[in-house]
Amino acid sequence: MKPVVGTTPRVVKSDQEWREQLAPEEYAVLRQAGTERPFTGEYTDTKTTGVYECRACGAELFRSDTKFESHCGWPSFYDPADSDAVLLREDRTMGMRRIEVLCASCHSHLGHVFEGEGYATPTDQRYCINSISLKLVEDAGD
Repeated sequence: MKPVVGTTPRVVKSDQEWREQLAPEEYAVLRQAGTERPFTGEYTDTKTTGVYECRACGAELFRSDTKFESHCGWPSFYDPADSDAVLLREDRTMGMRRIEVLCASCHSHLGHVFEGEGYATPTDQRYCINSISLKLVEDAGD
């Protein structure tokens, strides 16, 4: 996996506009790259069919058919909904090298992606995403 950062976000707001739109805990994760505590997120164990959108801008990020049980404490997906849905960049905080996942539309922090962990998924990747960064839009009829 080669980390890349895309061009200018399509959704651009001032810091004040983000603060007004997002609840303090949403802002801390989405705009300040925070992390919610494990096993506390709304979507950690959700099996509902639908599309997971960016809570900040509404861009489609992941689909429920790529969500899997990793037992890590956060929702896990093996692939974004579209190859252009997310951006990846190197993160060297916390004394380790990780790959940060950002919404391609607004550059909000979503979580991190890991690979080579041995999960039986088609991509051998685990997009470990904060529930608070997502909004699930259920499929009609669910």
